[in-house]
Parts: sequence; structure tokens; C-alpha cells
Amino acid sequence: MRNLKLIWDFRGPAAENTAKHHAVHLKEYMQAENLPYFIIDHKAITEMHAIAFVAVEETFMKKIRDNLKPHRGEIYEV
Repeated sequence: MRNLKLIWDFRGPAAENTAKHHAVHLKEYMQAENLPYFIIDHKAITEMHAIAFVAVEETFMKKIRDNLKPHRGEIYEV
């Protein structure tokens, strides 16, 4: 089974704060839906670009993708 990292991109001067806030909501969603995850976090890529992300088993990807509309995804290695 593959693990996937679902990613939301934020751009602009408030990107890091927005990504940090989005990560809080990702955690709330995962707990409310009782979905297991490896990690939920945010990361500043540049001063004007940040991401929020959640890493999950591939079997949970479709539900999260359909409900939360991540911008992109990639393979996640534990």
C-alpha cells in the first residue's frame, strides 16, 4: 500500500500564516471523520509560498480529495 501526501498551496505575504491555519482545520477534519494519518503540518517554501499537507494511506485519498480538494499530491515515504 502506498502512502500519499496531499498538499494545499498558499501564495502571498500571508501564505505561511494561512498554511498554518489550514493545517489546524485539516487536523480537525481528520479527527471528525475518524481518518488515520501519518502527519499533518505546514511548511514555508519561500517568503511568498507555503504549503499545508496531510500524509495518509492511499485508501483514504479519494475521500479527502473529494471533500477537501487538495491542489496536488505526491508519494510519501514514512
